[in-house]
Amino acid sequence: MGYQNQYESWRNDPEGFWAGEARRLHWQTAPEKIYKRNESGDRWYVDGVMNTCFNCVDRHVEAGHGARVAFIHDSPMTGTTSHISYADLLNRVNWVAAIMQDKGVEKGDRVIIYMPMIAETAIAALACARLGAIHSIVFGGFAAAELATRLDDAKPRLILAASCGLEPGRIVDYKPLLDGAIESAAHKPEACLIWQRDESPAPLIADRDYEWQALEGEARKAKRQIACEPVMATDPLYILYTSGTTGVPKGVVRDNGGHLVALSWAMENIYNIAPGEVFWSASDFGWVVGHSFILYGPLAIGATSVIYEGKPIGTPDAGAFWRVISEHGVKALFTAPTAFRAIKKEDPQGKLVENYDIRAFKTLYLAGERVDPDTINWAEAALGVPVID
Repeated sequence: MGYQNQYESWRNDPEGFWAGEARRLHWQTAPEKIYKRNESGDRWYVDGVMNTCFNCVDRHVEAGHGARVAFIHDSPMTGTTSHISYADLLNRVNWVAAIMQDKGVEKGDRVIIYMPMIAETAIAALACARLGAIHSIVFGGFAAAELATRLDDAKPRLILAASCGLEPGRIVDYKPLLDGAIESAAHKPEACLIWQRDESPAPLIADRDYEWQALEGEARKAKRQIACEPVMATDPLYILYTSGTTGVPKGVVRDNGGHLVALSWAMENIYNIAPGEVFWSASDFGWVVGHSFILYGPLAIGATSVIYEGKPIGTPDAGAFWRVISEHGVKALFTAPTAFRAIKKEDPQGKLVENYDIRAFKTLYLAGERVDPDTINWAEAALGVPVID
């Protein structure tokens, strides 16, 4: 269905249009009431019952696509690349959900995820969704005082954190920041799971901190399986906090059903991505773009998503993005104009593109801030693809 037909269909019958789009998902109870307006705003699929993790992981495996790659983790910071299939992802999400359940996490509980751009960040979020818990991802390395504010508001039962993050030329130890946040916050989590990175393992506090790898290994050995918790479409999936630059950070709540229907629709109709194709959102899990287009959007349709732990320049040079596109067969890239301005400044003639085979690449999407015409023109000339602002 072309744009004009979709637009006319939506304009003539908005509820009917989105009722049809709901069929993109698996529902335990299919919604009959499509839309309702109440004091909290627009509510979609109000009587529908589903689970976001099942829709993003389990159903693809059950449909016979377990061998398909779900995530490509590309880290110039460690010089490594790894692939996680949908079947492997399902196993790991099960095991991490089992750990969380053992630590008392139940449907409706909040969980803080304080981690860098590694696959385990996505696994943690999906494990929360599997249990019906509500995750709140906070940028790894965020200041202790800012993290404490979010602890006091979300009141998490559990925190999942990495021992450190990696930046060009330096290691950022997360654990001292986490310890400082917990010490200053009024609310204290019951436990912390720490993903120990080889670059800087962290000391653990007895009876509060637990090594993630060890507990996941135990769950794997026991072949733990955790069923997806059915939730209402209007139940919260995650809380994402505003920056707090204009006051106390505000927690924005995203629900399950309407959120995933909209993302599924967007992946096909805006980004032109089909199941099995490679999509790269060069963002961070800490942004809403990272939630939507690194994690939930691509997985909702069974596509492959790139998790990139690096920079547009300096890791090692202004050809970093073209290397990723070339090596992984990226069809579409979604990033901020700032990234392209930085690349353009380092390589004004776009010469580094010539070092890579980017024939699989079809479209560049820029968003998040205003993009100047010079940058659009430079990108179109250098890449030879449409640039969508």
